[in-house]
Amino acid sequence: MRLSFGQHMQMAQKQVLAPRMIQSMEILQLPIMALAERIEQEMEDNPTLEQSTGDGEEYDDEVGFDKPEDPNAPEDGEREMVVDEAHNNEEDFERLVNMAENLPDDYEERSRPSRGQMEAEADRAHDAMMNMADRPESLADYLHHQLNWFDAPEAVRKMAERLIYSLDTNGYLKTPLEELVPPTPSAEGIDPVKWRTEQLEVIHAALALVQLFDPPGVGARSLQECLLLQLTAGMPFYDELKTLIQDHLSDLENNRLPIIVKKTGYSIETIQEAWEELRKLKPKPGADFGDSPVPQVTPDVFVEKNEAGEYEIRLEDTQLPSLAISPYYRKLLQQAGSADQKTREYIKQKINSAQWLIEAIEQRRGTLTRVSEAIVAHQTRFLEDGPESIEPLKMQQIADKVGVHVTTVSRAVDDKWIQTPRGIFPLKRFFVGGTTGADGEDIAWDRVRLKLQEIVDGEDKSAPLSDDALVEALAKEGITVARRTVTKYRKAMNIPSSRQRRDWSKTPAAAE
Repeated sequence: MRLSFGQHMQMAQKQVLAPRMIQSMEILQLPIMALAERIEQEMEDNPTLEQSTGDGEEYDDEVGFDKPEDPNAPEDGEREMVVDEAHNNEEDFERLVNMAENLPDDYEERSRPSRGQMEAEADRAHDAMMNMADRPESLADYLHHQLNWFDAPEAVRKMAERLIYSLDTNGYLKTPLEELVPPTPSAEGIDPVKWRTEQLEVIHAALALVQLFDPPGVGARSLQECLLLQLTAGMPFYDELKTLIQDHLSDLENNRLPIIVKKTGYSIETIQEAWEELRKLKPKPGADFGDSPVPQVTPDVFVEKNEAGEYEIRLEDTQLPSLAISPYYRKLLQQAGSADQKTREYIKQKINSAQWLIEAIEQRRGTLTRVSEAIVAHQTRFLEDGPESIEPLKMQQIADKVGVHVTTVSRAVDDKWIQTPRGIFPLKRFFVGGTTGADGEDIAWDRVRLKLQEIVDGEDKSAPLSDDALVEALAKEGITVARRTVTKYRKAMNIPSSRQRRDWSKTPAAAE
């Protein structure tokens, strides 16, 4: 191994992402609402970036600069502005100065929003604030409010308050009661054993108080305790339910009804009727308070059929403002005495940044359109016949078709939604793996899952199909899969095992 402190030349290949490319990738990945927020923030931070009102002068949609009055005239202003970091964009900024000479003297005043526009914007902001959803009441808030309804010793109330804030989102107390005992005071004359015993009595009293609160079952330390807390003496099958919950929850879970019949003497019909009542209880009493509001989905892409029966893609970007570079700052650059060199450099930097943003948004629009068109073209059967007809599709296939890198496709579809005649779907929904059928046709895994559910729904519940039998049933439908694949999908679809799916009421002989 050679060690030296000399200077050496070395050739190496390195991938360096320019700031402009990084910004372009960030813009591409943003969904429509996040992009609108990003544009709003950029407009606040960059004084040279403004929203075009469409009044008076027209501007170039792609780069935001004024078009010459005669489109056929070969003026210097027709050339597109291109960000050139190597030459500091000196020629482009000279064009900005020249274009500013034709601006009217009162342009600065005209470009400012009118009082009516400002009031309208204020009204929209006020309406948005008034329509914001209130923060939903938490489980702890709900229980703490009920605590005020009960008279209890101060020590019990304080411990009940502590227990309320120790519950998990499902309403269970997972902390052992012994861990809630406060430390023994260091004062003389206090018996640690007696202190601990008294504190445990306070904790048990506080827990009993909390378990009286609504929703029923809150404050339980186990599923069994939670269900027992929800039983009331007047409900149907009260005695049977109490026995089943205390002694046979595991047997119920695994559908071992003959064992319950043997140990309790209950009939199959009684057990099944009690089981139906048991299903009405809530195993997670606090779950309703943990539900967060479902966020509103705003599709980025719309697909519709035209008169010729072909699917067309349309981007939903009308809510995005049309951006342009402020002619006021171009004029400011032209007035040599109005700003020092530092200010001029600052303006140039901001105009450069604004141009990058405008071009990144246009590039996002083009990439998302082409990617969406390729996806729709591949998944036409899905749109025509429904989810059961979805085709296997990988991102690399779309990347090859569009002519971009696969990571570009991934960013383009990330967190984007598409409105179709069959509903709203995330764009990622259309990318699925698959297998090969008996006839050599590619079959998406979604179709396999749908067929698996169809077979299970149509089976004889007195003799449900095992996983091996499900493999054979799928093979008869032309779908060849391994047993472990069937087991994996069955569990993912929350389909119970064949033992758990068995209906014992149809096989009385087996229950004897």
